[in-house]
Amino acid sequence: MIPPVDERAIRAAVDVLECSGLVAMPTETVYGLAGNADDEKAVKKIFEAKKRPTTHPLIVHITGEEALDHWAVNIPQSAYVLARLFWPGPLTMILEKADHVGDWITGGQNTVGLRCPSHPWAKALIKAFAGKHHRGIAAPSANTFGRISPTCAQHVRDDLGEKPKGKVDLILDGGDCDVGVESTIINLTGEHPEILRHGAITRHMLEEALGCPVPDGGKDSPRVSGSLKSHYAPVTKVVLVDDLVGALPQFQDKKLAVMAPAQKLQKTPANVIKWFAAEADPAQYMHALYARLHELDAAKADLIVIERPAQGDRWDAVQDRLTRAAA
Repeated sequence: MIPPVDERAIRAAVDVLECSGLVAMPTETVYGLAGNADDEKAVKKIFEAKKRPTTHPLIVHITGEEALDHWAVNIPQSAYVLARLFWPGPLTMILEKADHVGDWITGGQNTVGLRCPSHPWAKALIKAFAGKHHRGIAAPSANTFGRISPTCAQHVRDDLGEKPKGKVDLILDGGDCDVGVESTIINLTGEHPEILRHGAITRHMLEEALGCPVPDGGKDSPRVSGSLKSHYAPVTKVVLVDDLVGALPQFQDKKLAVMAPAQKLQKTPANVIKWFAAEADPAQYMHALYARLHELDAAKADLIVIERPAQGDRWDAVQDRLTRAAA
């Protein structure tokens, strides 16, 4: 449940951003670690807090379609089509950056990722901060680089923490994230559109909107968030299996935390110390995934064993996150 937007908290968050500070901002995907995208000092703090490589570009969160030509140039018509269909929402577009966009955002590339989130707290903060000049907020996931993304305020407190003892100046508690995994990223700077990260906006939805194939990107595509082989990972090692029941005997000497369909968990052995029944619906699975990974990791098992879910367009984002978590 999303609590009503606290306007005083939003004003406090704007003050923090104005002073080069960091705010944990709820979005519909995951909580973001927000800083002023035009402020190199603030953006450097994001990288330092997350221990994130500075070559790994950040996404700029903007108010909507009206801010596109402030942040990007040579914008194809497809960007406006997608903005009208999917913004506000969990879609990031990679476009050619405007001259004023700093290398500290783009990882030195000539492209920038832009997104307009739909979470009411994020919308309120971005609108209040943007003003008349379409200022944007850089906000990668509010967690230590490579670890499980946060989908509630407590996840941020447990990982990065709030000042004076932690790394974040202010954490906005906007409830649990609806979507639960990061946005789909589509590259619109090449000859053809391509998916660089899977999310809730599926390939089918993009192809239907654009009227053309939208394949996955390749080695020559721009670098984007969440594209490393190992990412979204618990501290505990994750093992993916095709059949939980058949796989469990090989792990009988280890303490296990497990996630699989409910029917596979009816006779779990004594060495399974924590388990979750996996959702059958891809949207529900996606919504719960990171919260479940956080809890499985907290069980202090020797291994986390997860039965691979179904294949298919609507499962691509889940499959992607699980594969990277297990890498």
